Amino acid sequence: MIYLDANVFLNAILNREKEGEKARDLIQKIEKGDMTACTSALSFDEVFWSVKKHRDFEKALKATKAFLEIPNLIFLDVNDKIIWLAYNLAEKYRIDPRDAIHLACALNHGVFALVSEDKDFDKVKEIKRKSLLEF
Repeated sequence: MIYLDANVFLNAILNREKEGEKARDLIQKIEKGDMTACTSALSFDEVFWSVKKHRDFEKALKATKAFLEIPNLIFLDVNDKIIWLAYNLAEKYRIDPRDAIHLACALNHGVFALVSEDKDFDKVKEIKRKSLLEF
């Protein structure tokens, strides 16, 4: 299983360049069941907020609904155990809280491959970041 950072979905929705194309291709593989993937419930907030910021509220609602309906995508809960793990990871690696939550969700569920364009994950020893361009 792979973990998808919120920027994978945002690239699929907002980016018409190579990264956007790769993100849409990756999501299609997940929809078809060719790949197993998960993300944090936090991604809901990130997708909605970013699409609203770059487009408008109605487009954010539509895009977020499509995101929530992606077949075969598993949404991982964020609970107190995840938050404490995120805190420890933020302290250890000096990463932003949202990145720490994504990382904690992945690691807590035994997922050691994270798809993201965020190079801050490269300094984390516990997980391997893969770029969209690798798919």
